[in-house]
Amino acid sequence: MENTVIKINNLVKRYGDLIALDHLELEIKQGEIFGLLGPNGSGKTTTINCLLSLLAFDKGDIEIFGKKMTPVSYDIKKEIGVIMQNVTVFDELTVYENIDYFCGLYINDKAKRKQYVEDAIKFVELGDFRKFYPKKLSGGLLRRLNIACGIAHKPKLIILDEPTVAVDPQSRNRILEGIQELNKNGATVIYTSHYMEEVEQICTRIAIMDKGKKIAEGTKDELKRMIKNTETITIEILDIPENILKEISGLPHVYDTDLSNGKLTVCCSGGKHNLTRVLDVLQRNELSFGRVYTELPTLNDVFLEITGTALRDKEE
Repeated sequence: MENTVIKINNLVKRYGDLIALDHLELEIKQGEIFGLLGPNGSGKTTTINCLLSLLAFDKGDIEIFGKKMTPVSYDIKKEIGVIMQNVTVFDELTVYENIDYFCGLYINDKAKRKQYVEDAIKFVELGDFRKFYPKKLSGGLLRRLNIACGIAHKPKLIILDEPTVAVDPQSRNRILEGIQELNKNGATVIYTSHYMEEVEQICTRIAIMDKGKKIAEGTKDELKRMIKNTETITIEILDIPENILKEISGLPHVYDTDLSNGKLTVCCSGGKHNLTRVLDVLQRNELSFGRVYTELPTLNDVFLEITGTALRDKEE
Protein backbone atom coordinates (compact mmCIF):
# COMPACT_ATOMS: atom_id res chain seq x y z
CA MET A 1 0.00 0.00 0.00
CA GLU A 2 1.31 3.42 -0.95
CA ASN A 3 2.18 5.72 1.93
CA THR A 4 1.41 9.43 1.79
CA VAL A 5 4.63 11.42 2.22
CA ILE A 6 3.12 14.90 1.86
CA LYS A 7 -0.42 16.11 2.41
CA ILE A 8 -1.25 19.77 1.79
CA ASN A 9 -4.77 20.71 2.82
CA ASN A 10 -6.58 23.95 1.89
CA LEU A 11 -3.39 26.03 1.80
CA VAL A 12 -3.82 29.80 1.48
CA LYS A 13 -1.00 32.34 1.33
CA ARG A 14 -1.62 36.06 0.84
CA TYR A 15 0.69 39.00 0.28
CA GLY A 16 -1.65 41.88 0.97
CA ASP A 17 -4.31 41.78 -1.74
CA LEU A 18 -2.36 39.21 -3.77
CA ILE A 19 -3.38 35.59 -3.23
CA ALA A 20 -0.21 33.57 -3.89
CA LEU A 21 -1.77 30.21 -2.97
CA ASP A 22 -5.51 29.80 -3.37
CA HIS A 23 -6.84 26.84 -1.31
CA LEU A 24 -4.18 24.47 -2.63
CA GLU A 25 -4.64 20.72 -2.12
CA LEU A 26 -1.84 18.23 -2.86
CA GLU A 27 -1.07 14.67 -1.87
CA ILE A 28 2.24 13.04 -2.76
CA LYS A 29 2.88 9.32 -2.34
CA GLN A 30 6.06 7.53 -1.35
CA GLY A 31 8.30 6.73 -4.34
CA GLU A 32 6.84 9.31 -6.69
CA ILE A 33 8.67 11.86 -8.79
CA PHE A 34 6.00 14.50 -8.48
CA GLY A 35 6.16 17.41 -10.91
CA LEU A 36 4.92 20.88 -10.01
CA LEU A 37 4.45 22.63 -13.31
CA GLY A 38 3.52 26.22 -13.99
CA PRO A 39 4.69 29.61 -15.22
CA ASN A 40 6.79 31.98 -13.16
CA GLY A 41 4.53 33.43 -10.49
CA SER A 42 2.17 30.46 -10.44
CA GLY A 43 2.95 29.61 -6.82
CA LYS A 44 5.43 26.73 -7.18
CA THR A 45 8.22 28.22 -5.07
CA THR A 46 5.74 29.63 -2.54
CA THR A 47 4.36 26.11 -2.15
CA ILE A 48 7.85 24.74 -1.51
CA ASN A 49 8.66 27.47 1.02
CA CYS A 50 5.42 26.81 2.90
CA LEU A 51 6.11 23.07 2.76
CA LEU A 52 9.48 23.61 4.43
CA SER A 53 8.02 26.01 7.03
CA LEU A 54 10.24 28.77 5.69
CA LEU A 55 7.15 30.85 5.04
CA ALA A 56 4.11 31.36 7.26
CA PHE A 57 0.75 30.82 5.55
CA ASP A 58 -2.70 32.18 6.28
CA LYS A 59 -4.78 29.02 6.25
CA GLY A 60 -4.51 25.26 5.88
CA ASP A 61 -2.15 22.61 7.17
CA ILE A 62 0.77 20.53 5.93
CA GLU A 63 1.73 17.00 6.96
CA ILE A 64 5.02 15.31 6.03
CA PHE A 65 5.64 11.63 6.85
CA GLY A 66 2.29 11.67 8.67
CA LYS A 67 3.29 14.47 11.06
CA LYS A 68 2.31 18.12 11.12
CA MET A 69 5.12 20.27 9.69
CA THR A 70 6.19 23.26 11.80
CA PRO A 71 9.29 25.54 11.86
CA VAL A 72 10.73 23.39 14.68
CA SER A 73 10.01 19.96 13.15
CA TYR A 74 13.70 19.07 13.04
CA ASP A 75 12.98 15.33 13.05
CA ILE A 76 11.16 15.82 9.75
CA LYS A 77 13.60 18.35 8.29
CA LYS A 78 16.60 16.03 8.67
CA GLU A 79 14.90 13.60 6.27
CA ILE A 80 14.49 16.30 3.58
CA GLY A 81 17.01 17.41 0.99
CA VAL A 82 16.45 20.77 -0.70
CA ILE A 83 18.03 22.04 -3.92
CA MET A 84 16.77 25.53 -4.71
CA GLN A 85 16.98 27.47 -7.97
CA ASN A 86 19.65 29.82 -6.62
CA VAL A 87 22.93 28.00 -5.99
CA THR A 88 23.77 28.15 -2.28
CA VAL A 89 27.35 27.05 -1.59
CA PHE A 90 30.30 28.68 0.18
CA ASP A 91 32.79 30.33 -2.17
CA GLU A 92 35.63 29.97 0.35
CA LEU A 93 35.20 26.18 0.62
CA THR A 94 36.25 23.57 -1.94
CA VAL A 95 33.84 21.14 -3.58
CA TYR A 96 34.69 18.49 -0.97
CA GLU A 97 34.50 20.93 1.95
CA ASN A 98 31.13 22.28 0.83
CA ILE A 99 29.56 18.82 0.61
CA ASP A 100 31.16 17.81 3.91
CA TYR A 101 29.78 20.92 5.63
CA PHE A 102 26.19 20.40 4.48
CA CYS A 103 26.32 16.68 5.20
CA GLY A 104 27.68 17.45 8.67
CA LEU A 105 24.53 19.41 9.50
CA TYR A 106 22.71 16.06 9.63
CA ILE A 107 25.35 13.33 10.08
CA ASN A 108 27.46 13.46 13.24
CA ASP A 109 29.35 10.19 12.85
CA LYS A 110 32.64 11.12 11.13
CA ALA A 111 33.23 7.81 9.34
CA LYS A 112 29.65 7.70 8.10
CA ARG A 113 29.80 11.33 7.01
CA LYS A 114 33.04 10.74 5.09
CA GLN A 115 31.44 7.83 3.22
CA TYR A 116 28.30 9.86 2.48
CA VAL A 117 30.40 12.73 1.08
CA GLU A 118 32.30 10.33 -1.17
CA ASP A 119 29.01 8.80 -2.33
CA ALA A 120 27.66 12.27 -3.19
CA ILE A 121 30.81 13.25 -5.10
CA LYS A 122 30.64 10.04 -7.08
CA PHE A 123 26.93 10.46 -7.71
CA VAL A 124 27.28 13.93 -9.29
CA GLU A 125 30.56 12.97 -11.01
CA LEU A 126 32.69 15.69 -9.39
CA GLY A 127 35.62 13.43 -8.46
CA ASP A 128 38.05 15.39 -10.65
CA PHE A 129 36.93 18.67 -9.08
CA ARG A 130 36.94 17.87 -5.34
CA LYS A 131 39.68 20.46 -4.61
CA PHE A 132 38.19 23.16 -6.84
CA TYR A 133 36.55 26.27 -5.43
CA PRO A 134 33.04 27.11 -6.72
CA LYS A 135 34.21 30.15 -8.74
CA LYS A 136 36.32 27.79 -10.88
CA LEU A 137 33.33 25.62 -11.83
CA SER A 138 31.12 25.99 -14.89
CA GLY A 139 27.41 26.64 -14.43
CA GLY A 140 26.57 22.98 -14.95
CA LEU A 141 29.21 21.74 -12.49
CA LEU A 142 28.05 24.32 -9.94
CA ARG A 143 24.51 22.98 -10.22
CA ARG A 144 25.82 19.47 -9.63
CA LEU A 145 27.68 20.68 -6.53
CA ASN A 146 24.47 22.28 -5.30
CA ILE A 147 22.65 18.96 -5.75
CA ALA A 148 25.43 17.04 -3.96
CA CYS A 149 25.16 19.40 -0.97
CA GLY A 150 21.40 18.84 -0.83
CA ILE A 151 21.40 15.03 -1.07
CA ALA A 152 24.64 14.03 0.71
CA HIS A 153 22.82 13.07 3.93
CA LYS A 154 20.66 10.60 1.94
CA PRO A 155 17.23 12.17 2.61
CA LYS A 156 13.95 10.32 2.11
CA LEU A 157 12.33 13.36 0.48
CA ILE A 158 14.16 15.51 -2.07
CA ILE A 159 12.81 18.84 -3.29
CA LEU A 160 14.31 20.35 -6.43
CA ASP A 161 13.21 23.84 -7.42
CA GLU A 162 14.20 24.62 -11.05
CA PRO A 163 17.57 22.79 -10.78
CA THR A 164 18.39 22.98 -14.51
CA VAL A 165 17.99 26.72 -15.09
CA ALA A 166 20.84 28.15 -17.22
CA VAL A 167 22.83 24.93 -17.61
CA ASP A 168 24.17 23.30 -20.78
CA PRO A 169 22.28 20.34 -22.32
CA GLN A 170 24.87 17.78 -21.18
CA SER A 171 24.65 18.90 -17.56
CA ARG A 172 20.87 19.08 -17.81
CA ASN A 173 20.68 15.47 -18.97
CA ARG A 174 23.03 14.35 -16.19
CA ILE A 175 20.91 16.15 -13.58
CA LEU A 176 17.69 14.55 -14.87
CA GLU A 177 19.31 11.10 -14.91
CA GLY A 178 20.55 11.72 -11.37
CA ILE A 179 17.06 12.60 -10.15
CA GLN A 180 15.70 9.34 -11.58
CA GLU A 181 18.55 7.43 -9.95
CA LEU A 182 17.83 9.00 -6.55
CA ASN A 183 14.21 7.98 -6.97
CA LYS A 184 15.17 4.38 -7.84
CA ASN A 185 17.26 4.33 -4.66
CA GLY A 186 14.15 5.05 -2.60
CA ALA A 187 13.76 8.84 -2.44
CA THR A 188 10.45 10.58 -3.05
CA VAL A 189 11.07 13.60 -5.27
CA ILE A 190 9.25 16.88 -5.80
CA TYR A 191 10.40 18.56 -8.98
CA THR A 192 9.32 22.10 -9.83
CA SER A 193 9.98 23.48 -13.28
CA HIS A 194 8.58 25.51 -16.13
CA TYR A 195 10.40 23.24 -18.61
CA MET A 196 7.52 21.07 -19.78
CA GLU A 197 9.69 18.51 -21.56
CA GLU A 198 11.73 17.79 -18.40
CA VAL A 199 8.62 17.20 -16.32
CA GLU A 200 7.19 15.00 -19.05
CA GLN A 201 10.44 13.00 -19.20
CA ILE A 202 10.93 12.15 -15.52
CA CYS A 203 7.77 12.72 -13.48
CA THR A 204 5.39 9.91 -12.54
CA ARG A 205 2.60 12.34 -11.65
CA ILE A 206 2.15 16.04 -12.33
CA ALA A 207 0.18 18.97 -10.97
CA ILE A 208 -0.23 22.06 -13.16
CA MET A 209 -0.47 25.32 -11.21
CA ASP A 210 -1.55 28.77 -12.31
CA LYS A 211 -2.31 31.84 -10.20
CA GLY A 212 -1.86 29.90 -6.96
CA LYS A 213 -4.33 27.18 -7.88
CA LYS A 214 -3.96 23.57 -8.94
CA ILE A 215 -5.76 23.50 -12.26
CA ALA A 216 -5.01 19.91 -13.27
CA GLU A 217 -3.37 16.80 -11.82
CA GLY A 218 -2.54 13.30 -13.01
CA THR A 219 -0.03 11.23 -14.96
CA LYS A 220 1.12 12.77 -18.24
CA ASP A 221 -1.23 10.43 -20.13
CA GLU A 222 -4.17 11.31 -17.87
CA LEU A 223 -3.49 15.02 -18.39
CA LYS A 224 -3.33 14.61 -22.16
CA ARG A 225 -6.67 12.82 -22.17
CA MET A 226 -8.25 15.90 -20.59
CA ILE A 227 -7.92 17.90 -23.79
CA LYS A 228 -9.66 17.70 -27.15
CA ASN A 229 -6.57 17.35 -29.35
CA THR A 230 -5.04 13.86 -29.24
CA GLU A 231 -3.14 13.90 -32.55
CA THR A 232 -2.04 16.48 -35.11
CA ILE A 233 -1.21 15.22 -38.61
CA THR A 234 0.83 17.43 -40.94
CA ILE A 235 1.29 16.63 -44.64
CA GLU A 236 3.34 18.64 -47.11
CA ILE A 237 1.07 19.13 -50.13
CA LEU A 238 0.71 22.00 -52.58
CA ASP A 239 -3.03 21.91 -53.16
CA ILE A 240 -6.14 19.84 -52.44
CA PRO A 241 -9.46 20.15 -54.27
CA GLU A 242 -12.25 21.45 -52.06
CA ASN A 243 -14.27 18.24 -52.25
CA ILE A 244 -11.33 16.11 -51.07
CA LEU A 245 -10.56 18.52 -48.22
CA LYS A 246 -14.22 18.22 -47.23
CA GLU A 247 -13.94 14.42 -47.30
CA ILE A 248 -10.92 14.56 -44.95
CA SER A 249 -12.80 16.95 -42.66
CA GLY A 250 -15.61 14.40 -42.46
CA LEU A 251 -13.40 11.49 -41.39
CA PRO A 252 -14.01 9.94 -37.94
CA HIS A 253 -12.31 11.84 -35.06
CA VAL A 254 -11.23 14.78 -37.29
CA TYR A 255 -12.42 18.08 -35.79
CA ASP A 256 -10.32 20.65 -37.69
CA THR A 257 -8.37 20.94 -40.95
CA ASP A 258 -6.21 23.70 -42.35
CA LEU A 259 -4.44 24.06 -45.70
CA SER A 260 -1.87 26.83 -45.80
CA ASN A 261 1.76 27.43 -46.77
CA GLY A 262 1.96 24.13 -48.62
CA LYS A 263 0.90 22.09 -45.60
CA LEU A 264 -2.27 20.26 -44.65
CA THR A 265 -2.87 20.14 -40.90
CA VAL A 266 -5.45 17.70 -39.57
CA CYS A 267 -6.43 17.83 -35.88
CA CYS A 268 -7.95 14.70 -34.37
CA SER A 269 -9.69 13.86 -31.12
CA GLY A 270 -9.42 10.18 -30.23
CA GLY A 271 -9.08 7.25 -32.62
CA LYS A 272 -6.15 4.98 -33.46
CA HIS A 273 -5.93 4.98 -37.27
CA ASN A 274 -6.32 8.65 -38.14
CA LEU A 275 -3.17 8.90 -40.24
CA THR A 276 -4.06 5.78 -42.25
CA ARG A 277 -7.50 7.19 -43.08
CA VAL A 278 -6.14 10.58 -44.20
CA LEU A 279 -3.45 9.00 -46.41
CA ASP A 280 -6.03 6.62 -47.88
CA VAL A 281 -8.13 9.59 -49.06
CA LEU A 282 -5.11 11.23 -50.71
CA GLN A 283 -3.95 8.01 -52.38
CA ARG A 284 -7.39 7.06 -53.67
CA ASN A 285 -7.59 10.46 -55.30
CA GLU A 286 -4.03 10.12 -56.68
CA LEU A 287 -2.79 13.29 -55.02
CA SER A 288 0.97 13.74 -54.69
CA PHE A 289 2.32 14.77 -51.30
CA GLY A 290 5.66 15.10 -49.56
CA ARG A 291 6.73 14.63 -45.97
CA VAL A 292 4.17 13.28 -43.51
CA TYR A 293 4.44 13.48 -39.73
CA THR A 294 2.16 13.10 -36.77
CA GLU A 295 2.43 14.68 -33.33
CA LEU A 296 0.86 13.59 -30.08
CA PRO A 297 -0.10 16.29 -27.58
CA THR A 298 2.50 17.61 -25.14
CA LEU A 299 2.04 19.03 -21.65
CA ASN A 300 2.34 22.44 -23.26
CA ASP A 301 -0.77 21.62 -25.31
CA VAL A 302 -2.55 20.62 -22.10
CA PHE A 303 -1.57 23.87 -20.43
CA LEU A 304 -2.56 25.92 -23.48
CA GLU A 305 -6.01 24.36 -23.69
CA ILE A 306 -6.70 24.51 -19.95
CA THR A 307 -5.48 28.08 -19.36
CA GLY A 308 -5.73 29.60 -22.84
CA THR A 309 -2.09 30.68 -22.61
CA ALA A 310 1.14 28.93 -23.58
CA LEU A 311 3.34 28.34 -20.54
CA ARG A 312 6.37 30.18 -21.88
CA ASP A 313 4.28 33.17 -22.91
CA LYS A 314 3.64 33.90 -19.26
CA GLU A 315 5.80 36.52 -17.60
CA GLU A 316 7.11 36.73 -14.09
